[in-house]
Amino acid sequence: MTTRVDSYYSATRRVSLADAPPVTGEGKVDVAVVGGGVTGCSAALHLAERGYDVVLLEARHIGWGASGRSGGQILTGFGTDLRVLAQALGEQGARHAWEMSREAVRLTADRVERHAIPCNLRWGAIYAAVKQRHVHALQADMRTMQESYDYDGYQWLDREALFARVRSPAYRGGILDLDSGHLHPLNYTLGLARAAQQAGARIHEATAVRQLERGRPNRLTTEHGQITADFVVLAGNAYLPADVAPELRGKLMPVGNYIIATQPLSDEQVAQTLPHDDAVSDANFVLDYYRLSQDRRLLYGGEVSYGGKPPRHLNTRLLRKLGRLFPVLKDISVDYQWSGTVGVTRNRAPHFGRLGDSVYFAHGYSGHGMALAGLGGKLLAEAIAGQAERFDLYARLQHRNFPGGERMRTPLLVLATHFYRMRDML
Repeated sequence: MTTRVDSYYSATRRVSLADAPPVTGEGKVDVAVVGGGVTGCSAALHLAERGYDVVLLEARHIGWGASGRSGGQILTGFGTDLRVLAQALGEQGARHAWEMSREAVRLTADRVERHAIPCNLRWGAIYAAVKQRHVHALQADMRTMQESYDYDGYQWLDREALFARVRSPAYRGGILDLDSGHLHPLNYTLGLARAAQQAGARIHEATAVRQLERGRPNRLTTEHGQITADFVVLAGNAYLPADVAPELRGKLMPVGNYIIATQPLSDEQVAQTLPHDDAVSDANFVLDYYRLSQDRRLLYGGEVSYGGKPPRHLNTRLLRKLGRLFPVLKDISVDYQWSGTVGVTRNRAPHFGRLGDSVYFAHGYSGHGMALAGLGGKLLAEAIAGQAERFDLYARLQHRNFPGGERMRTPLLVLATHFYRMRDML
């Protein structure tokens, strides 16, 4: 069977939007949102619900970027250790940030239910230890969460208990978090966009912003039109054009990530892989992650690249890993293979802030964006409405540029990734 290079998600789209034509001519709005992923769609929805006149400008189509291509995991926490947040925000600030990450998951579930989004939301996520040092690290994380954050949602699974849920001999134990889960990311993103339209926001696809002139009002120029806005939300993440906000470019690294979808599994294959339908990620620095789709395909993600070039022999490498994890899938066929670009910050903490007093941004979720981006949109709306305390907590996180400048930052990050990949093997 030939592997399709479009995503499995686009082939199983179940949400339709109202007409979203490109911008033509001139217009004036309260808020212009740039980017049609989860952050932008959530911001447009929350702003419209507050009564703002909102337009959302998307260069391609809704969910075209990472939001519609991701692993679909809805997770508590962040892409970085909470110690990073505690050092920057203090212990109390880190506790508030952690609780908001839990709110992000609840917000996702609420939006799915309230707007009847057909995205197959399910609960259960596992962080699996490949090495004995991962066991010690994960157990230390559990103690920290219990003692410092009053969180008892993590359940330790020893090798036998983990094997009952993840039928692979590769793991030594792991954490089960029933407060986290997984969903169809494209249908979820489209569902947010549809809800935003129903709340009064206007969406324009095929409308790339070519220039942003900041001021009062701000002026956004597209190929066939121009929008003036009192406030602007930049929600393009790794896809935001450098010319729109050049001061953000050095703080965000676009990282390519890759996913395959197998042929549908039989009842026996499901029983010998993920009988409890959990989402799984391992504890390596360059981690792999996987889950079952609604039609029982195994969606398996892993490998990273910089500079836009996929790793060589990608499908072969991913299938080799999959066969080692689950011998019952050793000869499985791959029906889909696709990629997406994740925005990663240097400290792997989310990057929120302002450019001047009327341009806001939220991005850099570093692999934890499906839930946090929805919260990011809500916090952006709060801040524009004058309730900025929660947004400003995240904005206090300081972010440094990646070293090396434009020419050397990618090669330096590649070297660092090779180091961590070798460490994962030890």
